[in-house]
Amino acid sequence: MTDAAATAAFPDTPRLTPHVAMKRVTILVNPLSGGVGPQAADEAEAILSLYDFEATVTTLEGGRISDQIDAALAARPDVLFVLAGDGTARAVAARAGAQGPLIAPLPGGTMNMLPKALYGTADWRLALRRALEEGERRPVSGGVVEGEAFYCAAILGAPALWAPAREAMRTGKLKLAWMHGRRALKRAFTGRIRFSLDGGVKRRAEALVLISPLISRIMDEPVGLEAAAMNLSDAAQAFRLAARALFDDWRHDANVTTRPARWIAVSARSKIPAVIDGEPMLLGREASVTFLPRAFMALAPQLPRTGPAATEEGV
Repeated sequence: MTDAAATAAFPDTPRLTPHVAMKRVTILVNPLSGGVGPQAADEAEAILSLYDFEATVTTLEGGRISDQIDAALAARPDVLFVLAGDGTARAVAARAGAQGPLIAPLPGGTMNMLPKALYGTADWRLALRRALEEGERRPVSGGVVEGEAFYCAAILGAPALWAPAREAMRTGKLKLAWMHGRRALKRAFTGRIRFSLDGGVKRRAEALVLISPLISRIMDEPVGLEAAAMNLSDAAQAFRLAARALFDDWRHDANVTTRPARWIAVSARSKIPAVIDGEPMLLGREASVTFLPRAFMALAPQLPRTGPAATEEGV
């Protein structure tokens, strides 16, 4: 959706949502994030000026970001918007916790998993106005793995390396997607992981994907994380599952089994590659994951439960 189309979708004199009282609103803007840009702070200020509340726009600055986040949370606004990268949005939500102000993470990063799940769009202007005009208090569940919070999904194991391939494919970079895919397949059988769910029997898998209730297709209530174990026996299966990771929902594959869990222990012979809400990282040889039934409170409209990929951009 273009900026003009997003603006035209709303009336000239917009009304605030009836579900949440808003007198003070703060927005943190990182102009250096991939999906933001140098004019974003001015654009955000212009949009916020249309509404009847006190608005504060803070431009995040390099080494001061952590202090600026702390200051914004300490001010206790009614809603704290975050227009920045995926990591910054996760950090703000994690620091706010269940007792903090309402958090509204706008799509300003690369993957934008959490904003897309909450607002159904990758256009931050449209997401901002949807939150202001249709938003309500929504508890967001999630998980924490070795101190890193996530609210959509965590992929643990060698297939985490497929995530860069999928993102390259979605952005039309076919050669880069192929290179990432070949690298993932080479590492697919160099280290299987062992895991146990809620203290149960240890099992082996190629990878374990932990999916939050926010985007899970099998859970309507926040009873745990959807634990999806990938079990492969040969390279042909790995190639098929890698292709499904690029083009389809791999959870429909017969080699993927799922069940809910609240506490997960994972180990491997070497360091475990992971993707946490779209951000790649390397964990130690042992890791534990804990379910957070109410990780933070978001300001977001109720969207149809059609799955994580069903946004209006078709991604």
